[in-house]
Amino acid sequence: MSPTTAGLVGLLAFMVLMLLRLPIAVSMGIVGLIGFSYLSTPEAAFRILSSEIYTTFASYSLSVVTMFVLMGYLAYHSGVGTRLFTFAHKAVGHFRGGLAMSSEVACAIFGAVCGSTTATTATIGSIALPEMRRYNYDDRLSTASVAAGGALGILIPPSTIFVIYGIATEQSIAKLFIAGIVPGILLMLAYMLTIYILTKRNPQLCPISSEPRASGREVFDSLRKGLIEVIAIFIISIGGLFMGYFTPTEAGAIGAAGVLLVTFLTRNMSWEKLSRSLAETTQTAAMIFLIVAGAIIFTRFLGISQLPAELAQWVDGLSLPPFVIMLVILFIYLILGCIIEMIPLILLTVPIFYPIVVGKLGYDPIWFGVIICMVTAMGIITPPVGINVYVMKGVAKDTPLETIFSGVWPFLIAAIILTIILIAFPQIVTFLPNLLM
Repeated sequence: MSPTTAGLVGLLAFMVLMLLRLPIAVSMGIVGLIGFSYLSTPEAAFRILSSEIYTTFASYSLSVVTMFVLMGYLAYHSGVGTRLFTFAHKAVGHFRGGLAMSSEVACAIFGAVCGSTTATTATIGSIALPEMRRYNYDDRLSTASVAAGGALGILIPPSTIFVIYGIATEQSIAKLFIAGIVPGILLMLAYMLTIYILTKRNPQLCPISSEPRASGREVFDSLRKGLIEVIAIFIISIGGLFMGYFTPTEAGAIGAAGVLLVTFLTRNMSWEKLSRSLAETTQTAAMIFLIVAGAIIFTRFLGISQLPAELAQWVDGLSLPPFVIMLVILFIYLILGCIIEMIPLILLTVPIFYPIVVGKLGYDPIWFGVIICMVTAMGIITPPVGINVYVMKGVAKDTPLETIFSGVWPFLIAAIILTIILIAFPQIVTFLPNLLM
């Protein structure tokens, strides 16, 4: 069996193990270890298993994941979400579909503080869904708007996906964070526009808002009551990272320490909540590290199989414009995103497609990271995986899963249109990091 054939067999074996519900990290590790042993030697495979995994886990750069995850869980358990939704409702609640629009704004800001899509969906969903039901919002609109809005944290910094992509491709995490700001805001506005169009075309989805337009003073007061400190901490930690004062790990540590201090001073954090935050941070970080470990072995196997090089050579021989090839690659990402969770998807596909997109097609690596995050944001609301939809189902237990999935399609279309715009005009992504760094 040739190395390339072995690589294809390995990919097929990985898909089979994943469909058999074996954990993705274990599936990648088993296939990578056996495949590398077959193409090289068992001794070399176990050397990778021991030395390279230890080197990766002992590296300073990977500790940034733990810091930002801790910052997110501290914000999650401190009740920031409730105050955020109150502020968002004061700001945009007077529009038709204003509660659904408020969910998008709250998801965007909470995702910026938290960085976790599932935590954002669960937090804002548990707050916004009862309010939308009280005002007789259609279940499809109310649940799908929160599920889609939870994905905004993928783009708006701090984003775990940007951290993983930056480590995998050795790109600046600070640049990736900056590059995600404008697309993240545009995606939020696209979702809000989608809600406006849906409710305009079908008034039965929600009633006309009976809320009076809040004054500027009321909006500022809702922001000031318990939120201004957390937002200030976010600006200090992420702003310090952008300005070069902090490393990514230091920015995450300062943000986590700041949120912890503020929530203790405002008595929004108890010892029980702190204990839960630490436990969930440990569980999440351990899960991410295990996936990284499996991905290291699997990508080493793909590398020795020459599959990425053969694929790059095949793409180089196609007589198609780079724009068309890029659309094909993104279509593959969209399909894989339906069946593979976002972190394994990044670690599995970047070694294959990154050399093609950056090396052969000549696209900017920071831009490609943002585009991957855009496609990942689509993947977490599409069946059958659609992790945010399942989280929303956990919040809205009496809503059928198919109802939520049927409601996300307009938001998926909005994300696809925005992605095409970002491909056609990459300056939308690159101008801010080029300006600031």
